[in-house]
Amino acid sequence: MSQPDTATISRDLTLRNKRGLHARAAARFAATAERFESDIQVAFNGRNVNGKSIMGLMMLAAACGKTITVNVTGNDAHEAANEIADLVDARFHESE
Repeated sequence: MSQPDTATISRDLTLRNKRGLHARAAARFAATAERFESDIQVAFNGRNVNGKSIMGLMMLAAACGKTITVNVTGNDAHEAANEIADLVDARFHESE
């Protein structure tokens, strides 16, 4: 029996919401990431954290205008990377 193909996707995403990756944005990011089986890692400024961890994401302290790198590995990597990119592009659905 063969194993399913796993993909690794890397995306550089620029934070455009006013407060960057603050508590609410980190919670929305982690909630989106949790919907997928793939391993999701987020890198910024030499640090790498689990994209499903609100605290880890907040510890990155990535501000508006900064670029984070999201690395997704797994069977649903394409879908996960696309949804996360959409969330970031939509400014985490914040009004500001």
